[in-house]
Amino acid sequence: MLFLKSAAKIANNHGFTLTLQIHYQHIMAKRKYKPASSKKTKAKKPKKKKIKQLRIGGWTVLAIISAVILLISLPSLKKGRHEEYGAKIPHRSFCYGIDISHYQKEIQWDSLRVLTDGSGRTIRSKSHAKDIRPVSFVFIKATEGISMKDKHFKMHWKSAKKSGIRRGAYHFFRSSKDPELQAKSFIRTVGKLDEFDLPPVLDIETIHSGCSKEALNYKALKWLKAVESHYGRKPIVYSSSYFIRDILNDEIKSHYPIWVAHYETDSPAIKNWKFWQFSDKALVYGIDGYVDLNVCSRTALDEI
Repeated sequence: MLFLKSAAKIANNHGFTLTLQIHYQHIMAKRKYKPASSKKTKAKKPKKKKIKQLRIGGWTVLAIISAVILLISLPSLKKGRHEEYGAKIPHRSFCYGIDISHYQKEIQWDSLRVLTDGSGRTIRSKSHAKDIRPVSFVFIKATEGISMKDKHFKMHWKSAKKSGIRRGAYHFFRSSKDPELQAKSFIRTVGKLDEFDLPPVLDIETIHSGCSKEALNYKALKWLKAVESHYGRKPIVYSSSYFIRDILNDEIKSHYPIWVAHYETDSPAIKNWKFWQFSDKALVYGIDGYVDLNVCSRTALDEI
């Protein structure tokens, strides 16, 4: 009861104040929840979106190009290496042989074979070969000029003998150098020949500026006679069909076995040849890359 009286007294004394406070709170409440003014407001401009630029580095471009090339070449890679092919072989029955130098470093001597497909082209794949022929002989570069010695001659020379393939050594002739000194360099490098070895070879296919045909033939004969005298066997003369026909004299062509180089033909233009190099782009199983491929008759190989 005492509490109620006190409250009434306070309300009576401060009634005006409370009334003002309530009125103020009522106005503020209205303002707080008053609807937005009908006045037009400026619309905010939408912010422009920044376009991000895609920057591609050089290595990324290179990677993309490499991937495209790989995708294009993938079908051919899946088919395998058997589609790689080289020169066509002659139609007639021959013995096959190769000639090599330091350019052919790695050779699987016990695997050397001439493989051909159905069209007669040389290939590498045994599984796709229609015909397989042995490599019966090999000519190996020994020397050139007076001082040059092929860096792989000794290795190839020994390996050929071990494999049982008939081997022969050749000298690349330089018409600008002394022929007798060239002969001595060849003899010193090759050493002794076995009975099973092929005769020495003179590779003569160039003539230096200022040297006449007569001078060239004279020098070539000097080499041939020096080597023949030392080994007791007639050397073989190697050259192109053009060089044999137009440069070499009759004494050389009639007295020494001829090994002719003539490509993309069914038969060489030179008669009475013993060996024929018919291509420098043949594939031979056991050797990487292209190689020179030669043929000769069985009779010629047995008699020489």
